[in-house]
Amino acid sequence: MAAWEALDAYLAGTSKAFVTPIAIFVQIQGCVICLTLAVGWCFAAFVRNRVIRRMKHNIEGGNPFAFICEDINDLEHSAQLNLPRVSVVMPLKGFGEHNLQNWRSQITSLYGGPVEFIFVVESTDDPAYNAVSLLISEFKDNIDAKVVIAGLSTTCSQKIHNQLVGVERMHKDSKYVLFLDDDVRLHPGSIGALTAEMEKNPEIFIQTGYPLDLPSGSLGSYCIYEYHMPCSMGFATGGKTFFLWGGCMMMHAEDFRKDLYGIVSGLQDGGYSDDMTLAAIAGQYKRLISSPPVAVFPHPLASDLSFSRYWNYLRKQTFVLESYVSRVNWLMNRALFSSHCYLSWGFVWPYFMAMIHVATALRAPYSERLSTEVSDSSCGLLLAGCLLVCTLIELTSMWNLTKVEIQLCNILSPEGPRVSLGSYNWGLVFLAMLVDNFLYPISAMRSHFSQSINWSGIRYYLKDGKINKIERLKENGSNYTDLGGKHLYRKMICPPKTSFLSSLSRSLVQWRQPKKYDS
Repeated sequence: MAAWEALDAYLAGTSKAFVTPIAIFVQIQGCVICLTLAVGWCFAAFVRNRVIRRMKHNIEGGNPFAFICEDINDLEHSAQLNLPRVSVVMPLKGFGEHNLQNWRSQITSLYGGPVEFIFVVESTDDPAYNAVSLLISEFKDNIDAKVVIAGLSTTCSQKIHNQLVGVERMHKDSKYVLFLDDDVRLHPGSIGALTAEMEKNPEIFIQTGYPLDLPSGSLGSYCIYEYHMPCSMGFATGGKTFFLWGGCMMMHAEDFRKDLYGIVSGLQDGGYSDDMTLAAIAGQYKRLISSPPVAVFPHPLASDLSFSRYWNYLRKQTFVLESYVSRVNWLMNRALFSSHCYLSWGFVWPYFMAMIHVATALRAPYSERLSTEVSDSSCGLLLAGCLLVCTLIELTSMWNLTKVEIQLCNILSPEGPRVSLGSYNWGLVFLAMLVDNFLYPISAMRSHFSQSINWSGIRYYLKDGKINKIERLKENGSNYTDLGGKHLYRKMICPPKTSFLSSLSRSLVQWRQPKKYDS
């Protein structure tokens, strides 16, 4: 009996506090945040859906290869001969359950111009070395691919070090360099689409894209999906954007040869995050970042992605805000830090308040004290009802964007693994929204005060926004890392069978260099 009285007293006091002007503002603000996200996702879905309609129209108009290029005449021999050379640099670390499929999608691109693939690993001890070497040997002379040993980084993150070593080893005639993470599953026409945009508008400094997370079923995987979804609207502009994703970046190769704007030195001298560093340089010199609407890539998450691995990923994401290349960049990161923390908890608090209002209403018939409070604070239930409606609108908008992006991915990869919306658990999506937004400020504060992070078995320490100390944790580190649950130690995997698109890719290479295969 005393417990119920204590609960009633708590609900009475809390419910009354949650109808004060400040509390009402917080709850209305939560509704506004939900509706703002819904509107943003609606716009993103409109941009992606416009591309789908155009591709379907091209297919109906007699272009069965609309998933590769809009104009079928671009597949003519004369047009393909004039395509620029592209170097694809892929920094690798570890080997996970989806890596082989991702690498295969990258090297079997149907780009008709000269293209080389440079896989960069830290050492031959990396399990990715044997796996990718086996994959390359399967294709033998059908592709121009090689594995480069980068060695250990000393002044920047291992990923940036691998990228810069790959740039050093790229072909001297390459016009563009495309950086891809090993968790990017390319579409057959992705390289061609990115290159076409660069050719169409030489003012583009960086071309980028964004992943579509495919949750594996765990709460951690849904938290990652939810974390990425608000950012996705910034990449669905159909062109100019201020956002940059390090998993897919195409740039002018000459910019690296000349160290334009200090991009090489900026990355090499204490650089931790490739995309944040390059985005800061682009902003400083007012250079254009572009994201074509077809640059959305399926990103299957590890089937055993635990909550602890999600937490480590979140720590890595918040840690990037502690690195910077200039005073202006530091101010921008502080603004992002503050606004993201404020909005995250501004999103979560209204749900706690609504829960109190509902609990008070449910308990009121059994408590005289609470029945009085309910009659005096009926606006609490009204606010809870408004939040429910706004949440349903938000989830519907998120569902619609996911559906559109899944449809786009399936059209862009007609022979790839089919992606289905039916595998998404929207109850877990809602729970992930609350968990992720609650934990983000905690992770951000921890990153701010620790100034260190464990990334793939390597601990980085920052000072004045740059890496100043690196510790290798191979002996005591985890055997798994990242979203793909990658093995950091050797494990041999046999590659799967080839597909029709793989054969078509080989045919394109033979068509471009017939003498090589006739001899």
